[in-house]
Amino acid sequence: MAGQNISENSRRIARNTVLLYFRMFLLLIVGLFTSRVILRTLGFEDMGIYNVVASAVTMFLIVTQSLSTAISRFITFTLGEAVPGKSKRVFSTSIIIVAILAIVIILLGETLGLAYVHHWAKIPAERVPAAVWVLHASLAVMVINLFSVPFNAEIVAHEHMKAFAYISIVEALLKLAVAISLMYAPSDKLITYALLLVLVALSVRGLYALYCKRYEECKGKLLFDRSIFKEMCSFAGWNFFGVIPSVLNTHGVGIATNQFFSLAVNAARNQTTQVEGIVRQFVNSFTTALNPQITKSYAEGKLDYCYHLVCTGARYSWFLMLFFAIPLLFESDMLMHLWLGEYPIYTDVFVKIAIFAQMVDMLGSSMAVLSMATGEVKRYYQIVGGITLAVLPISILCFSLGSSPAASYIVYLAVYALLIVAKCLVLQKQIHFPSVRFYKEVILRILPVSIAAIATTAIVWILLPGGWLRLILVLLVSTLSIIAYTWLWGSTPGEREFALSYIRRK
Repeated sequence: MAGQNISENSRRIARNTVLLYFRMFLLLIVGLFTSRVILRTLGFEDMGIYNVVASAVTMFLIVTQSLSTAISRFITFTLGEAVPGKSKRVFSTSIIIVAILAIVIILLGETLGLAYVHHWAKIPAERVPAAVWVLHASLAVMVINLFSVPFNAEIVAHEHMKAFAYISIVEALLKLAVAISLMYAPSDKLITYALLLVLVALSVRGLYALYCKRYEECKGKLLFDRSIFKEMCSFAGWNFFGVIPSVLNTHGVGIATNQFFSLAVNAARNQTTQVEGIVRQFVNSFTTALNPQITKSYAEGKLDYCYHLVCTGARYSWFLMLFFAIPLLFESDMLMHLWLGEYPIYTDVFVKIAIFAQMVDMLGSSMAVLSMATGEVKRYYQIVGGITLAVLPISILCFSLGSSPAASYIVYLAVYALLIVAKCLVLQKQIHFPSVRFYKEVILRILPVSIAAIATTAIVWILLPGGWLRLILVLLVSTLSIIAYTWLWGSTPGEREFALSYIRRK
């Protein structure tokens, strides 16, 4: 019976992954077109201003992300426990917590945020009024998205990825409409862009709430549970130390970059962030289907299966990232030109390093999910968060010494490589996580696949002159070599058999 349950879980993961990849490919096409149109319509300066102000607002993600993670963990874990009535109390309490936090964010954003825009940000005087509008709109979007968190968590926890995929596609199409409308906007395009994003956020929020009415725990009046409130806040409090470095490493470094370099460099960071988002979205289509099973299997005490999922998630996250990393390593300049036309200085350099840094970061993401599943996150975040905090001060030091703006991405890559070791050691001591198993099933499998795929693609890149033919062959050879080497060295015999049987059934 246990074997049948695991087999059914594997089929569910595969089915949900296929749905999410269908969603991802549509989002990818829309996202690439939308970002190109918005950059060309706004221009480098206004895009840089938007990135500077948005970075200041998203610093509040230090609080919101820690709470979002806590809500997602408790909702998923509660479904795994299957305690009658508890899911309703958890969902209701999370809504109340979100409402309290939303009020705090608005108060802080409309005071500290305005002070930053008027006194500290390097924004041309004539564009400060537009930047203030961007601040108001960005705060509104953040609060609206915050209220969507419990509903998102319910859909993912119930593993109803079809709804999650469809709503995300609607969101992408709405953003496409925003990009097209922006080209014909008669007034200030930066202000128009910020306000239209608020309308998109409201529409998506309504769709999530409407769909979740089918879940019993989302119906009726809100129930406040004091013990769950304290438990969730305690969990979020320690998770706060894990979120601080993540936010500072992106938006904090973005603010520091604004102080040392031009708005064009900030625009380059913005484009790089979009590329990172697209790539992470590609991988998250797999991990979003996998992560609920990690949490539920731990809650049910199926530790061996849980550890298997952690290793599988880390390994295939890396392989999926390779599909982007290798072409960008060899042909980033041409790919950036095809995507954006004229692009801001440093964009291609940033993208190359950032993608490999993201690969290392994603390698440890399934271990973070496991840590949250345990509920005992204090020691984990003390050590992992402490190491991660080094990225911002070291980046500022490098900037002060006259380093290139790309130095921050190199620092990020080095620190997150160290974190993989730290995460393994912390989990090993905390819950006897098999670090040796992770080394054998993940590290020893991803290294030969990566080296062989890069070497094979490099041969094509060296032998052919630059141009369309080389670009097409680099994309083709890198894709086929990753698939072939992953099948030969990166997957286990059981995974190969499961893949073949799944394909035969379909």
